Amino acid sequence: MGAIYALELQDITCTFRSGEDRNQGYTAVGNTTLRIQAGEFVSVVGPTGCGKSTLLNIGAGLLAPSLGSVKVFGQPLEGINTRAGYMFQSEALMPWRSAIDNVMVGLQYRGVPDAEARRQAQAWLERVGLGGFGDRYPHELSGGMRKRTALAQVLALDPDIILMDEPFSALDIQTRQLMENEVLELWAAKKKAVLFITHDLDEAIAMSDRVVVLSAGPATHPIGEFVIDLPRPRDVAEVRHQPRFVELHTQIWSVLRDEVLKGYAQQLKL
Repeated sequence: MGAIYALELQDITCTFRSGEDRNQGYTAVGNTTLRIQAGEFVSVVGPTGCGKSTLLNIGAGLLAPSLGSVKVFGQPLEGINTRAGYMFQSEALMPWRSAIDNVMVGLQYRGVPDAEARRQAQAWLERVGLGGFGDRYPHELSGGMRKRTALAQVLALDPDIILMDEPFSALDIQTRQLMENEVLELWAAKKKAVLFITHDLDEAIAMSDRVVVLSAGPATHPIGEFVIDLPRPRDVAEVRHQPRFVELHTQIWSVLRDEVLKGYAQQLKL
């Protein structure tokens, strides 16, 4: 009997078809297998437009693969992955709801009574450093505060798997590093399975247990996998100065560089 993974994408191919000729289409992902163990933090890096977010959407159950299978803790995924929380690249906050009301909303959808949902939401706002900002609306919060609210919104549901799609790419470097450290601290406390999509190789190495490198599209697929053996806990700014970090960066970039150049060339053709 094989190992049971928190999330297992097996031989995934995803082809998007449009127009009258249904035999024609664009294959975003081709013959890709990706497995994440419970409690493991895995980052996926690759060129812009290579299909990283497509894999995440398949893992979330938002997109069905053309070929292949998806399992969640050993069970075939049918429909939405209810054991996963998804943190999008752009905030999914409702502008007409205050911060605490945004964090409450998922709990309310699950049938948690309003008073208890509010109590849990307040506790999570405090954990992400926003205990005194629950009555603020998204437009009254800075970019970093909105990201903290979105993080609390995901974590309040206590998912077994956390899917993150370049969640900090729009932040300035100081705020980004603060958020990265906060995520690592919260992850270390509960050790959820994390699938983290990023285009930033430094971020991937600093945060992860394992980094998977994808090829340029079309039909992106893994071309390298690296175990990140840097000691934990980590500070994402300080860890970059360690000799082992520099060594890992050199190894991964040697695989990723040509794919980035291919991806850039393909973007110029569009």
